[in-house]
Amino acid sequence: MPSSDALPFLPARTGRDHDLCAVGTALIDFLSHADLAVVSAIGVEPGAMTLIDGATGATIRSAVGDGEKIASGGTVANTAVGVASLGGSPVYVGAVADDDLGRRYAADLEAAGVSPVLEQLPIAEDGVTGTGTCYVLVTPDGNRTMATTLGVSGLLGHDTITPEVIASSSLVYFDGYLLDFPDAEAIIDRIVELAAQSSTLVALGLADPFVVGRHGDRLRGLIERVDLVFSNRDEALAMTGASSIDAAMEALRRPGRAIVITDGANGALLGNGDGVVHVDAVPVAEVVDTTGAGDLFAAGVAFGATRGMSAESCGRLGTLCAAEAISHLGARPSSELAELARGAGLLD
Repeated sequence: MPSSDALPFLPARTGRDHDLCAVGTALIDFLSHADLAVVSAIGVEPGAMTLIDGATGATIRSAVGDGEKIASGGTVANTAVGVASLGGSPVYVGAVADDDLGRRYAADLEAAGVSPVLEQLPIAEDGVTGTGTCYVLVTPDGNRTMATTLGVSGLLGHDTITPEVIASSSLVYFDGYLLDFPDAEAIIDRIVELAAQSSTLVALGLADPFVVGRHGDRLRGLIERVDLVFSNRDEALAMTGASSIDAAMEALRRPGRAIVITDGANGALLGNGDGVVHVDAVPVAEVVDTTGAGDLFAAGVAFGATRGMSAESCGRLGTLCAAEAISHLGARPSSELAELARGAGLLD
C-alpha cells in the first residue's frame, strides 16, 4: 500500500532557525585510491569503518601516503553540508582539538554554510591525540574502506548540546557511531530529552553493519525513541534479522516512525505509518567513490522532510544527492545541490 503523495513523510516543524542539528564525529578525511590487496594487508575490514590506533594509522600512511585529497568529513557533518547545499540552514555539534586540523574543520563548516558549535579541546600531553582523522581507501570498484582514529572527537561532552540549539532546529540527527563515545549515554539521552521538550524531531542513522553488531541492543532501544531512522540494506537486515529489505521495512516502520532503507543501485524504500514507496536510483556515468552516498541521501531526505514533502519526493531528492556524491572523490558535494534539484524539478 503506497503512501499518498499528498501526505508529508514526517510532520514538518517549520519556522525554526535551523532545518537540521547534526551531532556527531568531527573527522578530517585523508582520501586515497588503493587496491584490495593493500586494504587486506593493512588489516582493516573492506567496505566498513574500523577504529584504529596510531600504529595502524602509520601503516596506512606508509602504504598510501598522506592522501590524494584531504577534506573535512564525519558522517552527519557531511549530511549537514548537504542540507546547506540544498539551501537549508543547518548547525553541527562536535568536538575538535585546538590544532590546525580543528581550525580547518571549523572553517570548512562555515564556508559550506553550516553553523559550527564545536567543543575545542586541548591536545593531549603526548602531543598525539588531536582532531580525529579518517583514512578513506577507495578501491577500484568505487567502494570505500574507512580507518578512523577518533582523537578528541570521541570526547564530546553532553553539555555542549544546549537546549537552545535543539529548540532552534526542526530535526536533530545523530548516528550509531556516537555509541562508541565514552559519554554516549548522556549525549543521546540529552538529545532525545531536549528534543521532546521542544517538539524537535529526532533522526537516527544506523551507521554501519559493524556498529549494529557492536551495539544492536542499544540501537533497538533507540529506534523506539526516534521519529526517523536511516539505514542501508546491510544495516537493516542485521538489525531485524529479516531476509529482504521489504521484510525489514515491515519490521521497523510504525505509525509515528519513518524508515529509510537505501539499496545502492536498486534505489531505496521509504516507509511510515501511511505506507511504503520505492524510489529508483539516479544513474551516473561512472561510480568514482561511494564515500558519502548515504550521508548525502540523508541530506536530501532530511531537507525534504523538514519542508513537509512526501515520502516519494524526499526519496527522489535523496537519490539525486547520492548520485552527485558517488560521481567524484570525497563525501561532500562538488556541485550545488539546490541547482541540481531545481533542474530535476524537485525544488522551486
